[in-house]
Amino acid sequence: MTHNTSSERMKYYCSANTSMDVFMMAESRAMRGKIVVITGATTAFGRATAEGLARMGASLVLVGGDKVQLSSVAESLIRNSPDSILRSLTADHSSMTEVRRSAAEIMAEPNRIDVLINNVGTVAHEREVTADGYERTFAVDHLAPFLLTNLLLDALRSSAPSRIITVSSTPHPAGSLNLDDLMLDRGYSPSRACGQAKLANILFTYELAQRLQGSGVTANFVENRAGRTRFGIEAGGMAHLDMVAVRPFELSWRSGVRTTIHLAASPEAEGLTGQCFSGMRSRRPAPALYDMEEARMLWEVSERLTGLRTG
Repeated sequence: MTHNTSSERMKYYCSANTSMDVFMMAESRAMRGKIVVITGATTAFGRATAEGLARMGASLVLVGGDKVQLSSVAESLIRNSPDSILRSLTADHSSMTEVRRSAAEIMAEPNRIDVLINNVGTVAHEREVTADGYERTFAVDHLAPFLLTNLLLDALRSSAPSRIITVSSTPHPAGSLNLDDLMLDRGYSPSRACGQAKLANILFTYELAQRLQGSGVTANFVENRAGRTRFGIEAGGMAHLDMVAVRPFELSWRSGVRTTIHLAASPEAEGLTGQCFSGMRSRRPAPALYDMEEARMLWEVSERLTGLRTG
């Protein structure tokens, strides 16, 4: 399998502006029989994504950190899509132990995944350290989806053709990555934590796509301009004010939902991999964000931090 970068396919993505309602009518029940795992399911973004895929007939596995909110999302989905088949799993993805537990529960029944949507994300005003000793933003935004994806790869491969979509909710431009200080011991700020996490998500997607070549599993990245998804509320202070100030000038977060559902469900997205999407447009980031050697090194560090590799 090679990256689908044909001029015809790229022209389609650059010109696509179909509304969600029209798309869902055209693809009615297109996901019947498909199993979709969505993390961060209690966010507005995760909930809207789940609703769209449920209408298409997908069976959903919803993962979220708050049991009450997760139950509310599940009940709403069942009301609006009575034929929905869904499971909900509560897990705190700041803990690698919890990530492993949620992966084991996801794999328990059935041992199949057609689409994995990594949508979990957070940012805090003050630097926080998780139970594993990791800076919280990096742990939740990068290490958790990195570990979960790797733990679910066997099911994704056996279900191929299957798709992995990683969503970054940070409203900040991708920042720099210091492999010697990933936990931001030397100078934490919310914007720096956001930027580093977003860059890690992008590099993770590129490296994952390379490693999955020929497997029938694709990996793509969707930039979700935070909008009114509640992301960033934890930031507080000036960082929170910065996020609020730029919202009127951002793409609607709903365009990210449309893009994510499109990548999950559309036949047009079959075989498309290693792409970064902003709205419905596939774009290649600046060369500094497309450093495959840095992506490889980040992967190796992430393997050690999550316990996928020792030594």
